[in-house]
Amino acid sequence: MLLNKWMKRHTLTLYAPMEGDIIPLEKVTDPVFSEKMMGDGIAIVPTDGTVVAPVDGTIIQVAPTKHAIGLRSEDGAEILIHVGLDTVELAGSPFDVHVSVGDTVKAGQSLLTADLAQIQQAGKDTVTPMVVTNGSELKEPYSFHTGGPALPGKTVVAQAEQ
Repeated sequence: MLLNKWMKRHTLTLYAPMEGDIIPLEKVTDPVFSEKMMGDGIAIVPTDGTVVAPVDGTIIQVAPTKHAIGLRSEDGAEILIHVGLDTVELAGSPFDVHVSVGDTVKAGQSLLTADLAQIQQAGKDTVTPMVVTNGSELKEPYSFHTGGPALPGKTVVAQAEQ
């Protein structure tokens, strides 16, 4: 892509939604995520149940069972954060949601709190995928970074140049 001196490129950044270890999406045991059926992304093996916004944006979905939140970034990326695997079966009990559909959020702002111990006691995996569900519609795809520890709202997990 050619740029003239008046065109400015900027980097779009997604931050970790939780504290824990960042792993490739391919290592998630649920094929819906590992085979990227919902989109590309990363997963966090959480050490803390606080889920924060990975980017400035708008809440576009809160699952009735509170286990998943969708948001749209200012650049149009639609991001799904799915706390745990098969946690829909827990009917919302280990989750406390702090936002509603239509809310505007800033990167690092608390979205929900999950009781990780309760999720594990129920026999569910706490691994938390975060995927960009409309990546093919974006001008530039995100490049995802995995490995190492994540600090919520601070550790960069994906970038795209615009």
